[in-house]
Amino acid sequence: MFKKLAAEALGLSDIGVIVAAADYDKVDADDYLFDEDGEKIFFLIKSKKDEYCFTNLGLIHVDGDSAVSSKRTIHRYDYAHARIDAVSIETAGTIDLDIELKFTIGETVFSIDVKKGYLEALKDIYKALIGISHQQRKDEQARGHALHALDALAGMYKIGDGDEVAVAKQYNALLNNLNQAVQVHHTQRDFSAVFERYIHN
Repeated sequence: MFKKLAAEALGLSDIGVIVAAADYDKVDADDYLFDEDGEKIFFLIKSKKDEYCFTNLGLIHVDGDSAVSSKRTIHRYDYAHARIDAVSIETAGTIDLDIELKFTIGETVFSIDVKKGYLEALKDIYKALIGISHQQRKDEQARGHALHALDALAGMYKIGDGDEVAVAKQYNALLNNLNQAVQVHHTQRDFSAVFERYIHN
């Protein structure tokens, strides 16, 4: 108990380790996976207080109040709805005990301290996050192009042209195609391929 309190006071409890794939079933985040949708863990950082679980669908943050409390809050950030940006690694100095992985996802800023012996493994998640960010940017541009194309198409029609049934039919067909383009083709939800390419632990 005193060791835990001392670690909390010194901030050492916030320094995480990278959990091996064989131990993913032993972490708290495993209980919050959407197994029914094929979600699986690809990378996990665990400290005394927190877990940062990177899955093919999103980031699950098991947020602990302190190293000596069992209270946890679960936050979820789906890649389809939260853009990843500003990814960086701050390497350790000579006397530092840790390195930092920094990034934003949506409106939330993360700065995760990890023991410096895990630098090589941390480079993998750095690359994966950059890869996801690049794809998200492409999807965002493609969705913008789809809406511009819709505006251009709308300009070709005059209100009142054709009978109501034909207009409604065309509208529904156009709406279905636009939803398919924006919500399916240009909003990637599963980033398994990115993780499989870069994660080697």
